[in-house]
Amino acid sequence: MTIDYLKKVLTARVYDVAQETPLELAPTLSQRYDNRIYFKREDMQSVFSFKIRGAYNKMAHLSEAQRKRGVICASAGNHAQGVALSAAKLGCRALIVMPTTTPQVKIDAVKARGGSDVEVVLHGESYTDAYNHALTLEKEQKLTFVHPFDDPDVIAGQGTIGMEILRQHSGPIHAIFVAIGGGGLISGVAAYVKAIRPDIKIIGVQTMDSDAMARSIKAGERITLADVGLFSDGTAVRLVGEETFRLTQQYVDDIIIVDTDAISAAIKDVFTDTRSILEPAGALAIAGAKAYVERAALSKNPVKNETLITIACGANMNFDRLRFVAERAELGEAREALFAVTLPEQRGSFKRFCSLVGPRNVTEFNYRISDKDEAHVFVGVQIADRGESSALARTFEANDFRTLDLTHDELAKAHVRHLVGGKSALANSELLYRFEFPERPGALMRFLNSMAPNWNISLCHYRSQGGDVGRILIGLQVPPGEMDQFGQFLTTLGYRYWDETANPVYKLFLG
Repeated sequence: MTIDYLKKVLTARVYDVAQETPLELAPTLSQRYDNRIYFKREDMQSVFSFKIRGAYNKMAHLSEAQRKRGVICASAGNHAQGVALSAAKLGCRALIVMPTTTPQVKIDAVKARGGSDVEVVLHGESYTDAYNHALTLEKEQKLTFVHPFDDPDVIAGQGTIGMEILRQHSGPIHAIFVAIGGGGLISGVAAYVKAIRPDIKIIGVQTMDSDAMARSIKAGERITLADVGLFSDGTAVRLVGEETFRLTQQYVDDIIIVDTDAISAAIKDVFTDTRSILEPAGALAIAGAKAYVERAALSKNPVKNETLITIACGANMNFDRLRFVAERAELGEAREALFAVTLPEQRGSFKRFCSLVGPRNVTEFNYRISDKDEAHVFVGVQIADRGESSALARTFEANDFRTLDLTHDELAKAHVRHLVGGKSALANSELLYRFEFPERPGALMRFLNSMAPNWNISLCHYRSQGGDVGRILIGLQVPPGEMDQFGQFLTTLGYRYWDETANPVYKLFLG
């Protein structure tokens, strides 16, 4: 059956609870990128995200009997708050299933939105566990499931954002940039906009470690990711929806992939222009628009003096994550470059090196004596643009300072900059791995209990980032004859991991 999304968006019931959010010009960002860049301020909704639109539209279109029986959803974030607020508005019972790992602040927020009409059930350690349990409860209690993205009414509710954009900006629009998780937001916006203004490009934006839609479009079928990164937790979806995949195939012009540094820089950009702080998923569209202009500048068709609309789709930011965002924003905006530089242990070497840095500001300098002939230093330097880091590295090399550009090395950025201290004579047969642990009590003990008793931890670095996941660096001494057992340990542990044993920065500063 063909669904008329134009009609569904025009008849969507969202404004009982949602507001028509402003479309604001970003003057500083526009000037920097020689385009007119606008923010569609969905972060200004009462639940600080666009999710209220789709959730309410779905629930408002239920029959009286369905609302009387109640609804259920699985979510640990913005969708849960949207369903809870909608339930309170409609006088409808709602069961919200959340993983047991959900921070208490999010649980309290959902309860506060829904009041006595909402019941929170904690089940399982992951969203998948919570989702499967919600499906079981749906059947047992004859509830109606409110899907976070793969439902025509939810998609139409989100599509009202596209309707507002065209009403608020009647002039030419080059492109609209939209974050993609499961695909509900971009499907609704694209279906409406392409029906009215097919000349406008619809461009999706995903993170490098949660790009299920991009991979699915490339493969021509839905692809399930083995795991997803959680920095942009609002878009951390392993499998996109059937209907959202179909609509994205049909209407979306391109999907841009960005990294953590680019998202962090976009959060800072929005703060500069608005003094508002977006969550990572909320800033994805802004990061994508910047990447789009930068990519075009390297081609024969630069994008200049165009109107670019970005949907700032959420602001449910954990305050404790701001430290991490601030650290990475400088790298994402190419304001800081990181290097490992080898200096000869002789008088005047450091002064000669500093003369090459010139008037640039040194943002970080880490060094500990470890060799009588040469010294390895970890240095951060303020730069003006992306190309300057490679040019500076070539300058160092030309003056006989061996140099590694670490600006894009995750091990260096997340851990080694805090650990520079030289090699250990005791760390023989050491393996070095990065892990992402859930930020919850018992995560480290689970790791330790899974290890063989004769494996020794020779290095550990962990720093809480205030999110749902912690980034941990661990050195392990594993007997050579037990590598098969170690491989099985990694597989069954269930945490994301990266082998950094061969990383040059480890060899220089820690190995």
